[in-house]
Amino acid sequence: MSKATVFATRELPAATRARLANYCDLEVWDGFLPPDYEVILNKVPALEGLLSLLTDRIDAALMDTGPKLKVISNMAVGFDNIDVAAASARNIPVGNTPGVLTETTADFAFALLMAVARRIPEAKQYILDGKWQTWHPTVLSGQDIFGATIGIVGFGRIGQAVARRTQGFGMRLLVNTEDNAEDVPEFGGENVALDDLLKESDFVSLHVPLTPDTQHLISEREFELMKPTAMLINTSRGGVVDLDALYEALRDGQILAAGLDVTEPEPLPVESPLLTLENCLVAPHIASASVATRTKMAEMAADNIIAGLTGDPLPTCVNPEIYDV
Repeated sequence: MSKATVFATRELPAATRARLANYCDLEVWDGFLPPDYEVILNKVPALEGLLSLLTDRIDAALMDTGPKLKVISNMAVGFDNIDVAAASARNIPVGNTPGVLTETTADFAFALLMAVARRIPEAKQYILDGKWQTWHPTVLSGQDIFGATIGIVGFGRIGQAVARRTQGFGMRLLVNTEDNAEDVPEFGGENVALDDLLKESDFVSLHVPLTPDTQHLISEREFELMKPTAMLINTSRGGVVDLDALYEALRDGQILAAGLDVTEPEPLPVESPLLTLENCLVAPHIASASVATRTKMAEMAADNIIAGLTGDPLPTCVNPEIYDV
């Protein structure tokens, strides 16, 4: 009996590949860049399983070419690259990898916060430019983190993990959320309107999914509400922030600094004016990039593939309603 055919759109750890090979004939895309949509489209007709990433568009038209497709497993927490409604209509379970990257992403959000507050990238460039001549009482003075006010927008797993880290810095915590609002007092925080959070926070950290309601949630009006000493941190999705408005706010001193792990588009073009600003730190979407976390994400994605191929419910399924049909 032949094995099911599975295509993974990006490199996987050797141990994960070996494990999957016990259940399927696995093809792994070996390019550094993701495969084009047409590449995936041409492979889907032969597939029972598809292991995808956020960089892959998995839409209804693609699914329609795969009559044998039993499972789609996204190696990511988010799944806005997949038309989940279309998958449900075709009785295809969709898996993701939640929870595993919570602490790693929260670490990185706080790393961005500290780096921009204490001007660490600027300090390195200061040395490389040959400007370090002596200790000086005002050069590269940053902002205090201990005792500052932080506003967390969105209070899911990652937002709460960031909130835990603020406690060690004696920070005042403001939160804007409709979900998990009952949990806010446990962190010593206060749930407030977004406008109030923006007006009072020294740091604003974004932890919301990208939806029509959160597209450009932070734009020109919101920057006008923020303090001129405020700093914006985004490790959620690039589209949550209007980058044109952010550039103007940073350039004109409307806010003090920003740290971004996500942008719109990705990758951010090297010609982007944001990259010309000393007070904007941009990272290439690496918040979950620890060895342990990425390995666990691959294993969870494999778990979903294996379950889908064997007819078992996916361990982490984003459309479990299909099992009620």
